[in-house]
Amino acid sequence: MTSPDDKQRQLDPYRIDPCSTEMTTDQGNPVGETDNSLTVGERGPTLMEDFHFREKITRFDHERIPERVVHARGSAAYGYFQVYESLAEYTRAQFLCDPSAITPMFVRFSTVAGSRGSSDTVRDVRGFATRWYTKEGNFDLVGNNIPVFFIQDGIKFPDFVHAVKPEPHNEIPQASSAHDTLWDFVQLQPETMHMMMWLMSDRALPRSFRMMQGFGVHTFRLVNEAGVGTFVKFHWKPKLGIHSLVWDETQKVAGADPDFNRRDLFEAIESGRFPEWELGVQLVPEADEDRFDFDLLDATKIIPEEEVPVRPIGRMVLNRNPDNFFAEVEQAAFHLGNAVPGIDFTDDPLLQARLFSYLDTQLLRLGGPNFPQLPVNQPVAPVNNHQMDGPHQMRIPKTRASYHPNSVGGGCPALAGENAYTHYPEYIAGQKMRKRSESFGDHYSQATLFWNSMSDWEKEHIVSAFRFELGKVEHHHVREGVVENLNNVDHDLAVAVAEGVGVEPPQKAVNDNHGRSSPALSQANTAHSPATRKIAILVADGVDGGQVAAAVAALRELDTLPEVLAPRDGTVTAADGTEIEVTRALPTVHSVLYDAVLVPGGAESVRTLSGDGKAVHFVTEAYKHYKAVGALGEGAELLSARVPSGGDGPGVVIADDTDEGFITAFAEAVAAHRHFDRETADVPA
Repeated sequence: MTSPDDKQRQLDPYRIDPCSTEMTTDQGNPVGETDNSLTVGERGPTLMEDFHFREKITRFDHERIPERVVHARGSAAYGYFQVYESLAEYTRAQFLCDPSAITPMFVRFSTVAGSRGSSDTVRDVRGFATRWYTKEGNFDLVGNNIPVFFIQDGIKFPDFVHAVKPEPHNEIPQASSAHDTLWDFVQLQPETMHMMMWLMSDRALPRSFRMMQGFGVHTFRLVNEAGVGTFVKFHWKPKLGIHSLVWDETQKVAGADPDFNRRDLFEAIESGRFPEWELGVQLVPEADEDRFDFDLLDATKIIPEEEVPVRPIGRMVLNRNPDNFFAEVEQAAFHLGNAVPGIDFTDDPLLQARLFSYLDTQLLRLGGPNFPQLPVNQPVAPVNNHQMDGPHQMRIPKTRASYHPNSVGGGCPALAGENAYTHYPEYIAGQKMRKRSESFGDHYSQATLFWNSMSDWEKEHIVSAFRFELGKVEHHHVREGVVENLNNVDHDLAVAVAEGVGVEPPQKAVNDNHGRSSPALSQANTAHSPATRKIAILVADGVDGGQVAAAVAALRELDTLPEVLAPRDGTVTAADGTEIEVTRALPTVHSVLYDAVLVPGGAESVRTLSGDGKAVHFVTEAYKHYKAVGALGEGAELLSARVPSGGDGPGVVIADDTDEGFITAFAEAVAAHRHFDRETADVPA
C-alpha cells in the first residue's frame, strides 16, 4: 500500500544534515579554510591550483537554472490524498479505487505572468499543479484556480504569453495584464472573453492558496477495466471556502509583504493548521458527448454544475513544507503526460499542445532528460527501462543490453502485461487540415453566464477591474475593441466599462443577454469559517488586560490567529498593572496583512491609540476594506470617531465586555470574510 511515508523515506538519502560532518569539497575532501583564497603571499595573486576556490565559485556561477517562462513565481507543499469510495465503475486507476490507500502528493501553487521576483498578490491566474505519487507511477494534474483558459488551441499559447508578458520595447509592466499588448490580443481574439471575465473578477485576487479553488481545466477521460471511457472534469474545493482580497488591498500587500500567499501557506503548515481540499469530478458518459450547447473539448468552456453536478470523491491534505525550496520546488517538473492506467486524454487541442510543451520545457530548464531522477520528481513506483546516459544520470544499470528486444541481457526488462498503460482506442478518421470546429464558435454565452451569476458586489468589482486595466491602455482603438466584445457579453457591462475609459457607449447588441445563471460560480455562495483568520488586537498602556486575555483565549478556541499589536514592541502595562506581551509593533505591520481588527477597552489605551496615526489608519483602512471590526468598552470611542454611523453597521461588533455573545457575533463577522454591503465612500483614506 502506498503512503506518504513511502515518499518521505525515498527522499531521506538526499536530505543533508549540515551538522552531521565537517565541511568538505564536493569530492569529500576536508575543508579547513573557506574565507581566503590560496595566494602567493598575503597580497599576491590567487593560484589556479586552489581547487576549493574554483569548485566553490563555479558552483555559485551555475546555481541558478532558467526560471519558468510562465508560472515562475510559486510555492509548494507535500501532503496526501485518500479517495472516499471506489471509482472502479469508471476507472482502473488504483489510487481512485482503494479507499484504504493513502497516496502521497506534492502540490505547487503559482502566479502565471510575473517573474520569480514578482509579488504574490498581483491580478493573475493562479496555477494549481498536483502530483500523486501512486504505486503505478506519477499522475500530474496541472491546472489553475480558474476552470477555463484564454485560448482554444495550444498553437496560440506563445502569442498569448508574449502578449501578457512585459512589452518587449521597455520590459514593462512586471506581473500585470494592464497594458496594451494583452488587451490588443483580447480585442482581436473573442475566444478570450470568458476567461477575461474570470480574470477581472475577485477570483484573480485570492486571499490565500488555502482559500483557492483548483481545476483541471480540460476534459479528461477515465477508463475502467472493461475499457469503457467516461469524460471527466476535475475540481478542487478548499475546506475554508473560496475567498479573495480586494483590489486596493492587493496593491498595498504587494508592498508590505510581497510573499503574502507564500508565507501564509508555509506558516499554516508549520503551525499544524493543514490546508485541505476536496476533490470532485463531473462525469459525462461518452454517449452524452454531444448533448451540450458547447463542445466538451473546448477549454474556454465549463460544464455548468446545474447540468452535471460535481461529485465529491476524496480529500487532499497538505501537511509538510519542503526542506529546501530550490531542490524541491524550483526543480519540480510537472507534465500533463504523467498519467497512470485508467486516466487518459481527449482531443482537446489545448491539452494536446500541453502534452508536448511541458516535457520540452523541462528538458531546457533542468539540463537534460534525467530530470525525473531528481528526488522531488521520482515516482515511488519502481523505474526500469532502456533510457541511458545523458547529463546527470544517477542510475547505474548493470546490463550489457540497452535495447529491446535483447538476448544477451536476458531479455530484461520484460514488457508489462495486463497492468500496462493502454491508450483509449478512440476511432479517429478525417482529412488533414488547419480549421477550428464550428462547435468552438460561441465565445460569449458562457462569459454572459458568468456575469449573470455574480452578486452585485462582484459585478461592481469586475467593472472596476476592466476600467483600471483598460485605463492603462494607450491605444484608444484597443479600448473600443474590448468594449465591443463586452457588448456581446452584456450591454450594461459594456456601457459601464465604456463610461469609465472614455469610449463611446455601444448600442445594444443583437444577441442580448440570455438570462441564464449558475449560482456555483459566485463567491457569495462559498463556505465561511473564522478558522485560521489573522486578527489584530490593538493595545497600549492602560488597556483592559482582562478583556485582552479573554479575547485571545476565546479567539484561539475558534482556531483564529489573534496577535497583540501595540505602538512599541516588548510589553505594555495593563490598567491593573499586569504585563501583556506584544506580538508585533504597529510600525512593522499593516492592516492589509490581517483579516479583522479588535480594539479592547481601557481609557488610557484608547487615548493613546486615538493619538497614534498608525493605529487610527489601521482601523480606518480595515473598515474601508470591508473587514470585521470589533470594540470593547472604551474601544468603541476609537471606532465611532473614525468610521461612519458612529461605528455601527455591517461587520462592526461592539460590546461592553468579552462575553460569549460578543465572541459569537465577532466570530460570525470574521467568518463572513468581507462586508460588501458596508458604506465606505466617506471613510478617510
